[in-house]
Amino acid sequence: MIVKTLSPTSRKTEDEPQVTPVVTENGISTLVVDSPKSMINQKSDTEAIPYDPQEIREHYRQRPLKVLRRIFAVLGPTLSFLFGLWWDNRRGIVVKKDPRRAVQLRELLTKLGPAYIKIGQALSTRPDLVPPAYLEELTRLQDQLPPFPNATAYQFIEEELGAPPEEIYAQLSEQPIAAASLGQVYKGKLKTGEEVAIKVQRPDLRETITVDLFILRQLAAWVKNKVKRIRSDLVGILDELGDRIFEEMDYIHEGENAERFFELYGHIKDIYIPKIYWEYTNRRVLTMEWISGTKLTQTAEINAQGIDARYLIEVGVQCSLRQLLEHGFFHADPHPGNLLATPDGKLAYLDFGMMSQVQPPQRYGLIEAIVHVVNRDFEGLANDYVKLDFLSPDTDLTPIIPAFARVFADAQGASVADLNIKSITDELSALMYEYPFRVPPYYALIIRSLVTLEGIAIYIDPNFKVLSEAYPYVAKRLLTDEAPQLRTSLQNLLFKDEKFRWNRLENLLRNAKKNQDYDFNLVLNQGVEFLSSERGAFIRDKIVDEFLNGVNAVGKNVLHNFTYILRERVGLTAVNEIPRATVEQQQTLDHIKRILSILRENRDFDPVELAPQLAQLLVNPGVQRLGQQITNRLAQKAIARLIRELLAAEEVDTTKALPLAKPARV
Repeated sequence: MIVKTLSPTSRKTEDEPQVTPVVTENGISTLVVDSPKSMINQKSDTEAIPYDPQEIREHYRQRPLKVLRRIFAVLGPTLSFLFGLWWDNRRGIVVKKDPRRAVQLRELLTKLGPAYIKIGQALSTRPDLVPPAYLEELTRLQDQLPPFPNATAYQFIEEELGAPPEEIYAQLSEQPIAAASLGQVYKGKLKTGEEVAIKVQRPDLRETITVDLFILRQLAAWVKNKVKRIRSDLVGILDELGDRIFEEMDYIHEGENAERFFELYGHIKDIYIPKIYWEYTNRRVLTMEWISGTKLTQTAEINAQGIDARYLIEVGVQCSLRQLLEHGFFHADPHPGNLLATPDGKLAYLDFGMMSQVQPPQRYGLIEAIVHVVNRDFEGLANDYVKLDFLSPDTDLTPIIPAFARVFADAQGASVADLNIKSITDELSALMYEYPFRVPPYYALIIRSLVTLEGIAIYIDPNFKVLSEAYPYVAKRLLTDEAPQLRTSLQNLLFKDEKFRWNRLENLLRNAKKNQDYDFNLVLNQGVEFLSSERGAFIRDKIVDEFLNGVNAVGKNVLHNFTYILRERVGLTAVNEIPRATVEQQQTLDHIKRILSILRENRDFDPVELAPQLAQLLVNPGVQRLGQQITNRLAQKAIARLIRELLAAEEVDTTKALPLAKPARV
């Protein structure tokens, strides 16, 4: 470490506003009161440049030689590497076990640049796809790339922050402690004593990535036009990726992402998000809190610290579900270099450059799709794909529904939740090729995020099933979320042909209680509120019917036992034995008993604490209305049964009188 002592500077504190002269386009000079964070945008010479595919196309159409040089620069070493693999295979060498070729692949991706490095990073988390020898080498792409010279990094720090590094930081590591695809990281210390990580962007980064995106976009457009079987919006998917990469090259945007991520998910148990130091951050330099930790894939080191790596993966899955299905703002690049196990057993997120957004209709559609997959409702799943914009509304779903059933046929005899996301994605990809599916751009980053996270999970525990871990959260959302879409989904889940499916409710309750955020009292309050509202009228009426079946079953069983005792034990043979409950009524009663048992097993269930809550519920106007409705239904049922029995008795008397009339007619 190098330590340089600085003289005190007159730098303003982070919270102190500053008055800055600004010259507008028309030459008028004004004074603007700004916080340091907004001043960063003004003082940088390297302004944020948004991704504009049309402007990029015009730029490179005027520079065909530069594009051709890049194409040959990529094709030459790539074809050479592939020829080497083919030749080794011809000579009987087991390529997938050859560490020499694994090193060559890593070096090839490193040489080709950031876009290809990111492909290697994604592959480094897939032990189910990549042989161990290659996996170990590709893992080095996460933060062990060749660094660029310190002199360049120090120059960027001075250009972006307005002073040399020795005047800004009290300490700075002599060499970068990590080098990734877009930048490299130094460890330092501020004048105030806080340890920090200083990320500095690679030189000529934008030019390298831009030409690669241009070439890939042109190739995607050509494939889309020439290969009619390809219906996905390949150009849109690349544009989505381009937007994210350009945002990732703007470190101010990354800092804002980190703060938003903290606001949304920083309160989740055992999740940690580092602090951003805005006074020392600009477009190409980011200063954030230093996090000491271990990569999640280094399981031996994590276990040696007494930390359960599998638990941290479960925490990560729950956080990802919140990101994708609750708030929609999600980390699109959760590779092992960006997820650390801290010494105190928390999961720390790093690198907030590549983030994306899922809109509410897409979030609810994904929840409904998970429900339909787990419950094998393939007709509902086909409709979900229409809502998610994978299928046009006029698509004939008749052949697609049995195709979905074939995709999930491997799960016969087991829960669909036991399948992994990668296998489902592969099967669905083949299905999408056969039928008129189109892949919307937002979907690519979601799958990338989920598949990467699942890859880490499989690395830690080969038996880890992300869908199995996800369903408790989905069940909790179905039971507690007030969104109309999810209430409709709950109704469709619990009812089929107007018949209540008790086993589905049992399954929901069992899974929901596994979720760490499940609150029994919240479910009880929201359930009662929903059932007493107009929105819950359909479910309420059906549940009342089922409840009455249970009450009838109890009553019949009690009367049956009582009359049996009178006849068999006491000897009163004049008493008719009342029949037991019907099979259907008895099944309803058994379901109610099991649900009560599940509720009692909840960690929040406490009869002592529940009593005051029930007392409050009893004075709730909605509950009173619900009680009146149940009482009215009971009265209606009782009157209907009385009328039915009277009519039945009258019919019996009539039939008994008929034989007496027949002789008279004769």
